Amino acid sequence: MTFRGWLLDLYLNRQEGLTLWFIGEDDRRVCFRQTFPVTFYAVGQKEQLRAFWKYVSGKPGVLSLSRKQKQDVFAADPVDVMQIDMDSPASQVSLFHDIEANFPDLTYYDADISIGTRYMARHGIFPLALCELEADENQVIQSIRALNTRWDLMPNLPPLRIFELQPDCDPTRAMPGSLLMRTDRFARSLPLDPAGDYLRQINEALASYDPDIFVTDWGDIWLIPFLDAQSEEKGIPLQLNRDTARPVRWQKETSYFSYGHIIYRPEEAHLFGRCHVDRKSSMMWSDYSLAGTLEMARITTLSIEKAARVSPGQGISAMQVITALEKDVLVPYQKRQVEAFKSGMQLIQSDRGGMVYQPKVGLHMDVAQVDFVSMYPAVIIKGNISPEVPLPNLLEPAREELGVVPLTLKPLYEKRVEIKKKIRQYPPDHPLVGTLKERANALKWLLVVCFGFLGYKNARYGRIEAHEAVTKGGREVLLRAKEVAESEGFEVLHMYVDALWIKKKGCNRPEHFTDLIRKINLHTGLTINLDGIYRWVAFLPSKTDARIPIANRYFGVFQSGEIKIRGLEARRRDTPRWIAAVQQQMIALLGQARSSAELTDCVHEAFRFYCRALRKLEENLVPLDQLVVNGKVSYALEAYKASTPSVRAARQMEAAGIPIKPGMRIRFLYREGEPDVFAWDLGKALNPREVNKAKYIELLAKAGSAVLAPFGISETLFREWSQNRSIQLNINHVLFE
Repeated sequence: MTFRGWLLDLYLNRQEGLTLWFIGEDDRRVCFRQTFPVTFYAVGQKEQLRAFWKYVSGKPGVLSLSRKQKQDVFAADPVDVMQIDMDSPASQVSLFHDIEANFPDLTYYDADISIGTRYMARHGIFPLALCELEADENQVIQSIRALNTRWDLMPNLPPLRIFELQPDCDPTRAMPGSLLMRTDRFARSLPLDPAGDYLRQINEALASYDPDIFVTDWGDIWLIPFLDAQSEEKGIPLQLNRDTARPVRWQKETSYFSYGHIIYRPEEAHLFGRCHVDRKSSMMWSDYSLAGTLEMARITTLSIEKAARVSPGQGISAMQVITALEKDVLVPYQKRQVEAFKSGMQLIQSDRGGMVYQPKVGLHMDVAQVDFVSMYPAVIIKGNISPEVPLPNLLEPAREELGVVPLTLKPLYEKRVEIKKKIRQYPPDHPLVGTLKERANALKWLLVVCFGFLGYKNARYGRIEAHEAVTKGGREVLLRAKEVAESEGFEVLHMYVDALWIKKKGCNRPEHFTDLIRKINLHTGLTINLDGIYRWVAFLPSKTDARIPIANRYFGVFQSGEIKIRGLEARRRDTPRWIAAVQQQMIALLGQARSSAELTDCVHEAFRFYCRALRKLEENLVPLDQLVVNGKVSYALEAYKASTPSVRAARQMEAAGIPIKPGMRIRFLYREGEPDVFAWDLGKALNPREVNKAKYIELLAKAGSAVLAPFGISETLFREWSQNRSIQLNINHVLFE
C-alpha cells in the first residue's frame, strides 16, 4: 500500500525496531512499524580490540563486526575503527551499556545518537515531515521518502488536533476544584467530584476527539500524576496514550549547569502516539509558544515533546550530529580533546569576548540602532569556523569547503532571514505575523546558543580556539562598522557586541540611514539592518558610581511607540510582577513624549504614577501574588554557608516535606518579624498586614529611581524620599546630550 501523511511521533519498538505514527492526508491517524538496523564504532589498541571482538561476537542483536576507516573530525587522517552492526536500536542500547562497563578504555563513536536524529540522517524524515511510504499488509514500512524539507519557508503542516487540560488554580498553592478542558470544538469545566466523573469525561473526550497534542499546565509535576493516582484509586482506567499498549513514560528529574546557571528540570510525562506539552515545564514557551516549538522540532529533529522542554543547545547538538552523519563523519560519544596550552599573553590576546563600547550616559534624541543579523552565526559561516578547519584570518576563511558547524548553521541562518523578510510583507495585525514571529524566535535561540556551544567543553563539535575566533571576528566587524559610520559623519554613542547606536543632526527617518547601511554591509560582508529610530534613549550609569557607564543598562522609545528596556528591574526574573509593572508603566508614560518639552511633562506624570503606586502598597491594596519574589537555589541547601532569602524560604519548604533540588525556583514574600520570608508554595495564607512594606518600598524605589535617574534624581535620594516624604525632592528640567 502507498500512504501519504505527516510524521507525528516515532519511538523504539523492542520487537520490530521502530513505531511511527502519521496524520494522513485523509485525516486518519495511522500507526506503522519499521525495521531499523544501526551501527556504532570502537577505537583502541589492537589487544583491546581483539578482546572486544571476542566478547561481542555472538551477542544478541549483533549482525556483523568489521574493520573500517572513518573520518574523525578532530583527526587529520582517517582512523581505523571496529564497526558493530546491530539489528535494532534497542539491541544497540542494551549491548552498549554492557561493553562500556567492560571496556572503558576504548573510544566509541555513534553510540548515543537519538533515534530521531539517526532516522533523519538516513531517510531525511523529521517531525511533521510530509512523507510518502510503501508498506506491506502488516503495516511494516518497506520504503519512505520526505516530500518536503526542514528548510521550507511556509511548510505544509497537518491539521493538528490540540487538546488543552489545566487545573483552575496553581496546584502548588491550593488544591484545584476543577479542571478546564478545551479544544477547537468544545470547552468544559470538570469539577473534581468524589465519584471521579471527570475521569470518564476526559476519557470520552480523548476517545471522540483523538488529539495529537495534549497541552497542559503543571502536567508534569501535578496534573498527570494526580490523574494517574485518581484513576487507580477509583478503578476508572484513563488512556492518555494513543498507543494503548503503552503506559505513560516518566523521565527522571534532573539539575544541570548551563551558561553560568543551574537549571532544574522536573520529572516529565511523555506519551506514545500523541505528544504531551506542559506549558509550565517548557523552557522557551514564553518566547515562542506552540508554533515555535513545532518549528524547533522540525529543524532539530527532536521529538515535539523534547523540543518543548530542552534547551536550544540540545537542538544545535542534534543538528550538528545530522550534518556529521550526512558527511560520513564520526560522532564522538565522549569528547576527549582539551584546550591547547596558551601563555598569559596569548590568553589576553585571544580570550577577549565581544566588543563593548562605553555608552555616553544621558538622554539622546533621534538615535538609530543598527544591528547585525545574527552576527556570531554569520561570522562562523563567513569565516568557516569549525573545530576541524584551520582558524580564519579575522573574517577570511582558511578553506572554502564548509566545516560541520558552519554547514549546520548556514541553512538555519538563511531561513531566519527569509522569515523576517516574510514578516515585513504583512501588516502588523495579519494573523500570520504572530506565528511567523514565534517561528523566527525559535530559530533565533538556536542561532544564539550555537556560539556558546562552540566553546562548551562537552560539546561534540566544540573547540575553545574556534569560539575565540568568533569573538575576534565579531570585534573586527563592529570596528569596521564604526569606521564607516564616523566617516559618514555619524556620532557613535554606543556599541554592544552586535549593535551600534548612532545619531547625526537632521537624520531621523529610515531613508536617512539607507546609504550608511549599504556601505556597512559592503565593508563588513555581513548583513546589518536598521532596528529602529528612538525618539529618545537614556543610557544609565552604574548604581554605585554615576561617573561609570554601564553597557547594557538603558531604556528608550522608538518612533513607532515601542519601548525597549535592558538591564532594569522589569527585565529580571526575580523582580515581583507588580514592581516590574510599575516600572514599565512609568517608562510607558515617558514614551508618550515626542519632544524635550513634552518629556518634561511626562516625567512629572511618571512621578505622580509612582506616588500613587507607593500609596497603594502602603494601604495593603496590592494583591500578595503580585509581590512574590521568584528566587532560586543553585546548590543543595546544606552547601550554603550564608542564608539568603531564597535559601531561608527553601528551608521552610524542606521542613514541610517538599524536596528541594539545585536549580529549583523558590517563590517567597518578605514579611515582618521572624521568619523574615514566607515560602509561597507552602499553600498557606499570609495576612497582608504581615508583609514587610519597608522592604517592598525599597524595591519599588530602586525600580522607580532607575527610570527617573536620567532626569536628575539620584537613587539614594529617591530611596530616602520614598521612606520619608518630608525630604525635599526636585525633578530637574530634561536635558538632552
